[in-house]
Amino acid sequence: MADKIKIMVVDDEPDIVKIIKISLELANFEVIEANNGEECLSKLNSGIKPELILLDIMMPGLSGYEVCQKIRQNPDLKDIKVVMLTAKGQKSDAEEGLKSGADDYIIKPFDPYELIDQVKEILERK
Repeated sequence: MADKIKIMVVDDEPDIVKIIKISLELANFEVIEANNGEECLSKLNSGIKPELILLDIMMPGLSGYEVCQKIRQNPDLKDIKVVMLTAKGQKSDAEEGLKSGADDYIIKPFDPYELIDQVKEILERK
């Protein structure tokens, strides 16, 4: 049996993490949880290497933008796909997310089925 694709979900809202985790696990992904940017970076630096990170922007401590920039600056992590997942729906917010190095941008509230489709599509990109 092939290893499941690992996806890290970084969000300070436990209910959102739970919805995403259940959706991803039903789609046969392995889910790693982090409750904030610092925890995300700590897990990545300890050797946990997901294929994709779903990253909230507005969190206490480091913002999703800052976390994404730190991931992009690290040679060991820079190839991980990062998708901003946020309630910030302005065009300028999406531009800021992409400028910080994100591969894509998903706005909350989201449909869990659409989220899975987007994750699969992003993972297929080279």
